[in-house]
Amino acid sequence: MYRRNITHILVPMGWVLALLIGYHLLVKPSIQTVSAPTEVIEAVPPPPPPPTATPPVAATTSVRTLDHTAIPNSPHDRMLETIRDEIEKRNLPLAETQLTALPPALLDNARIKSFVAVLWNNLGLQQEQLHGTQASVKAFKKAAALDDSNPVILMNLVHAYWEQRDPALNQDLLEKLIRLAPEEPFPHLAMADILQEQGQPAEAAQHLAHAADRVRKDQTLQPYLASITEKLHHMESVESRMATRNSTHFTVKFDGAEDHGTWTTVLDILEDAYREIGQKFGHFPSKPIVVVLHTKESFQGATGSPAWADGLYDPTLGRIQVPTQGATTDTKWLTNVLRHEYVHALLHNYLGSSTGALPTWLNEGLAMQWAGDDWPEMNQAIREDVTVIPLNYLEGSWGTLPSDAATLAYLEAASATRYLIDRWGITQVNELLKAFKARASVPTAIQNKLFVSYEQFHQQWLDSFRQKHS
Repeated sequence: MYRRNITHILVPMGWVLALLIGYHLLVKPSIQTVSAPTEVIEAVPPPPPPPTATPPVAATTSVRTLDHTAIPNSPHDRMLETIRDEIEKRNLPLAETQLTALPPALLDNARIKSFVAVLWNNLGLQQEQLHGTQASVKAFKKAAALDDSNPVILMNLVHAYWEQRDPALNQDLLEKLIRLAPEEPFPHLAMADILQEQGQPAEAAQHLAHAADRVRKDQTLQPYLASITEKLHHMESVESRMATRNSTHFTVKFDGAEDHGTWTTVLDILEDAYREIGQKFGHFPSKPIVVVLHTKESFQGATGSPAWADGLYDPTLGRIQVPTQGATTDTKWLTNVLRHEYVHALLHNYLGSSTGALPTWLNEGLAMQWAGDDWPEMNQAIREDVTVIPLNYLEGSWGTLPSDAATLAYLEAASATRYLIDRWGITQVNELLKAFKARASVPTAIQNKLFVSYEQFHQQWLDSFRQKHS
């Protein structure tokens, strides 16, 4: 079953958690803030899954800033010099305002137009250093619009798009960058990533080979190279024999005999989740999501998941993976699993390289809330006065928790997230997610977006719950 009754474990859980909390208080007195959440996120709450490889780090280039010391001779050189100086002094809002206000006629001069593109590029780099790539995309787009023949400008734009999972990062843009910078490995890696997701492994392998030959120029790209290599290997060894069906927003791969009824059911559930959850969240995936349906026998071997798992989202491979045994006879179970994992996929798509900033309790809580799961067992847990695990202990991986404590962790995640939505509304939840996308710590994000401290939020959640269910 997707849920299980936990009443029989509540009493012994109290002793387990008391020991656990005592250990944290005595041995680990400092409050843990953000650490990377577990990478394979299961659909069924019992024991936590083992972590997989971390997602690829953001790519960097050796040269990103362009020289802006030589100002073109013109009647406007003083104006351009002032903007350049404001960028160097990091008066970025003023510099952006001045750049935006430049007379359009000024850009008729090719040399000035190219110089203004450099200013926009360097402004974007300063914004990225202070506020992340989310703040720099606009400036890089302005720079590329003025001079899309400059490989450094175009590379910076592509990097920003990649980190933000922006759908503007497409094959046409990458092909242009490859022509401008044929020796750079990153555009080949990004192209291989797109092609393998589109089910073109041979073409992806060609770009991967080009990238592998060039990646020595930038060692920071090694994790990304390893990630794409793993995806291609997985596709060739596990998915190459699978049948494929597509809907508007999903690609479903099926292991086993053709079953059009299962395909239709799965795609219908996913498309409903796409519309309903996307409207709640205000975000839709930037590209189709791959869903792999395994036979019960092949699921564990193909995914490396534990025996109890009913499904998982693997961000390294970018797949929702679900066993289909009994899927057509238990539509409610299948719906719960697919919607739960879709939320994880959606959050990963939204947060991009900042996924690690999202605390696991909120990641799992949103998956349960937006998937429509209900956890009445939490009422019983609070009534039995079970020791509650502080939320700051549930921010990172849950892999070290005992299995009973992990069960309570899921219940707490559902309850705390439900309180967050009821008390502050979905708009502020989205603001919290924006803060995590900018890599804010959990205490900072809660203080800045909810206007209470992390400790106050924790206490208010517990007080509200106990008052509601006393």
